[in-house]
Amino acid sequence: MKKTLHTLIIIALLSLLVLPAKSAHADVAPPESVPGSNLVPGGESTQVRMMMAETVTLTVSQDPADEEGAVAETRAIFTMRNLGTVEEKMAVRFPLSFFNGGSDGFFNFPEIPSIAVKVNGKPVPTRNEMQPFLSTEMGRSSEREEIPWAVFDVTFPPDQDVMIEVVYNVNGFGYYPYEVFKYVLETGAGWNGTIGSAEIILRLPYEANTYNVWTEGVQGYGDATPGGVFSGNEVRWKFTELEPTFENNLQFVIVTPSAWNKVLTEDANITKNRDDGEAWGRLGKAYKDLILMRHGGIRTDSAGQGMFELSRSAYETCLGILPHDPLWLYGSAELLWSQYYYNHYLMWQPDTQNLLSTTLARLQTALKLDPNLQLAKDLLLQINYSIPDAVQQNEDGSFTLLGLTATPVPPTPWVATATPTLVPAAATPTATFTMGVNTPEPVSTLTSFCGSAFLLPALLSVYRV
Repeated sequence: MKKTLHTLIIIALLSLLVLPAKSAHADVAPPESVPGSNLVPGGESTQVRMMMAETVTLTVSQDPADEEGAVAETRAIFTMRNLGTVEEKMAVRFPLSFFNGGSDGFFNFPEIPSIAVKVNGKPVPTRNEMQPFLSTEMGRSSEREEIPWAVFDVTFPPDQDVMIEVVYNVNGFGYYPYEVFKYVLETGAGWNGTIGSAEIILRLPYEANTYNVWTEGVQGYGDATPGGVFSGNEVRWKFTELEPTFENNLQFVIVTPSAWNKVLTEDANITKNRDDGEAWGRLGKAYKDLILMRHGGIRTDSAGQGMFELSRSAYETCLGILPHDPLWLYGSAELLWSQYYYNHYLMWQPDTQNLLSTTLARLQTALKLDPNLQLAKDLLLQINYSIPDAVQQNEDGSFTLLGLTATPVPPTPWVATATPTLVPAAATPTATFTMGVNTPEPVSTLTSFCGSAFLLPALLSVYRV
């Protein structure tokens, strides 16, 4: 009980320090962007059905106005058919803001700035009108009485297909290095009958996989839509005979292009030169930045754990080539500590991989190489706050690494089960190590890539670089 209370207090205190990527609000949720949406018929009742097909493609690219953001050109093609015996003319609508009258969560009402519409291949003019919002089965109360709609006139002859194409851009939202996009299917419920078939395509500027498209156990954003099929640069979702409700609305959580391009760049660098220790370190950090969440926590889905292994392997290779580099030792220690803290310590799971002891050993070695490495001292302070039986801060500001003792007293759940495996530079753990006493080993010359531009101070990794 004492440990649980201590852990809850630490989590509560640390959560106050989280800095969102794109908002000055100290809130656990980022402000949302307007989602894409199906068309809405202009009348209360219609014989027109979204019958033959609906194909929606979200083509993701780097946001030119925000290095940490992403935009998606959304191209939606609807094949409609009038099942009645008389011609229908109506003003078809498309919501330019949140269709249910809601805000972005911060009492702002962002809008899609413009759309382009074609009917049977021919461009048609649109006009903006303020009209009532649509109610939703979720029962969420509206935050305003009217919302802006893009309205355009369409004629539906009986028993003929009419193709409507709508193109617009939507911004993602979220905390770097992740962006969220949504597409609303439920607005299509106003048409006659079911949607015959629908295909939603998420298209990335590189190969899509479960590392850069989050498909399970999403933290902080709500669940991502399951069931997508990966193929090349795309992920596809297909539906047939769909009577859309709010449960059919889609959500996609992706790695921002700028963050994933760092992985691709460093992967290309190590392919060219397997002995480039700096590139291996940067690759380890690029993967690490994808699993340490800016809003707190660590990515715990299977792909997240796969990226942890990739990051750890890259750091190990880096340290095998650059064994006397204190900053890469710190970077590896930060990765191992985060994995240990979130997936073992807080979960009361045994440390069978000796993550904690290896973390402490690498911080010990880093501070022998560079006694003034503040990053390592800050990380030890974090460990001291969480597990004072593992790291003791002394009155003079130095630390004693109790977690490296042969027999920790008293026994705790973090006790290692075997001697930790260390990189070549790591010193053999001593019974007690006080940083203010030991004489540091010579420090190797570091390149600019090992500097603060890649490894800035982090409190449980909420400050990213």
